[in-house]
Amino acid sequence: MLCVIYRSTKRDQTYLYVEKKDDFSRVPEELLKGFGVPQFAMMLNLANREKLAAADIAKVRQSLEEQGYYLQVPPPAESLLNIHLSDTSK
Repeated sequence: MLCVIYRSTKRDQTYLYVEKKDDFSRVPEELLKGFGVPQFAMMLNLANREKLAAADIAKVRQSLEEQGYYLQVPPPAESLLNIHLSDTSK
């Protein structure tokens, strides 16, 4: 299974995986508006891989098959206050 990965021009560390290069026909219009102009990042063969660096490969495969796309967003930022409180309570 091949997939093409695009980087968002509007959101840092946000990537869109699609089945075919430059084919965004199955991606909701609202998602593309918030994503910005997709910038080609890379093409991957998911059949040859067991894992991905920042996404669950099983979820990526399932989403591509069912929806035709997968959106990878960065993890939420850690609260510096919570980190500080956790460190001071020790």
